[in-house]
Amino acid sequence: MKLLPLVYALFAASLAFAQEPAELDRKLSDKIADTVKKSGVPSASVAVVLDGKLAFAKAFGAATTETRYPVGSISKQFTAAAILLAQEQHKLSLDDKVSRYFPDLTRAGEITIRQLLSHTSGYEDYAPQDYIIPTWTHPTTPVAILDTWAKKPLNFDPGTKWQYSNTNYVLAAGIFDQAEQPKLVPFLQEMIFKPLKMESANDCSVSTPHDAEGYTRYAGGPPRRVAREAEGWYYGAGELCMTPHDVALWDIAFLHKEILSGHSYDDFTREVRLQNGDHTNYALGLQIGDFNHIPTISHSGEVSGFLAANTVYPTRDAAIVVLTNEDGVDLIRPLTTQIATTLFLPPEPPAALEKDNAQVKSILLSLAKGTLDRSLFTDDANAYFTAQALGDIRQSLALLGKLQSVTRTSESLRGGMTHRGYRAVFQKKTVSLNIYVMPDGKYEQYLVVE
Repeated sequence: MKLLPLVYALFAASLAFAQEPAELDRKLSDKIADTVKKSGVPSASVAVVLDGKLAFAKAFGAATTETRYPVGSISKQFTAAAILLAQEQHKLSLDDKVSRYFPDLTRAGEITIRQLLSHTSGYEDYAPQDYIIPTWTHPTTPVAILDTWAKKPLNFDPGTKWQYSNTNYVLAAGIFDQAEQPKLVPFLQEMIFKPLKMESANDCSVSTPHDAEGYTRYAGGPPRRVAREAEGWYYGAGELCMTPHDVALWDIAFLHKEILSGHSYDDFTREVRLQNGDHTNYALGLQIGDFNHIPTISHSGEVSGFLAANTVYPTRDAAIVVLTNEDGVDLIRPLTTQIATTLFLPPEPPAALEKDNAQVKSILLSLAKGTLDRSLFTDDANAYFTAQALGDIRQSLALLGKLQSVTRTSESLRGGMTHRGYRAVFQKKTVSLNIYVMPDGKYEQYLVVE
């Protein structure tokens, strides 16, 4: 990527953005930098969309905003988008059977493209490992993958279960290549990347001077350089590289339905149910969920040495992109949660939060001794803490070693009370605390959950 267009794009975005970027930078940068430093991950790069515009793009550690990362399975949503565009051009249909394109694959006459894209086909995943195995260090082809993995017996009858499988997306890309000219990545360049000015986006096999190096680690050891998978292993399933800035450009177009038609967007984002009506929480290359009751459309990605997360918040016209270059530490989820909490949840005065945490920790230390200040609890909670309950709690906590920290992990409202979750780290084990607080500050519930 050339420096000048990137600088201009960021400058233009800041001009169009009316939410004081300096204030947003102040809220986010120090927290992110501290989290990255404590994790030991060599680098992380973040982009944030707010009010439908790029609001924040910054790199931390050994990276710049031009550094390009593999995005792993975030690539799947681009494969799905390409197929939806081909459907709009009447070159294929989501309801086409695999047998129309690959008649010699297992039960190809029973499985649709939609089932491939929603992971309900039954084809076994050829790449479930979270580390690089020797086989992946040798080049392969999509045909070789399908000949080995898509001719095996299915893991389940089509449409009856959900199981994540990269095989589905290698096959989906193969179907696209049969139905459409140009092939998948050139098509993405023509129809998505160039129109959206995603200048860094391309197949990872097309290297650039700005490509990040991948790292792993073993247990609590230091980051270690690790090789990438050889060419051919992730076609259609995880082959793309780009900057967070360019993922954010895609998110903006996605939020505003700029590339796909409304009908295609509905297909893209609609959860696919199983035959019996059970949820999958998955659409077409997209996970459907929520953050603190805010709807999310997301996907993570992993290839050797890299982790990636892309989360879109449709009701907030917002998105958060986090890319890192180490697969041994899951930094993408904590950073996404940290940023979303800062952006979307009302801030709590630090003094109040510190006071609450201190009290929760004090109660836990008392329970470890088998004692309790009953004035802090409601009648219901006091009834729960019988002599037997206090004895069992004391004995179980005694096995965990010294209490090291207590951190709040969630907060919501229920039954006229405030529900809070905490993570209590002991020397030997981490436990959860499930707590309800009344409006007057008394505890209606304080459960220690292992």
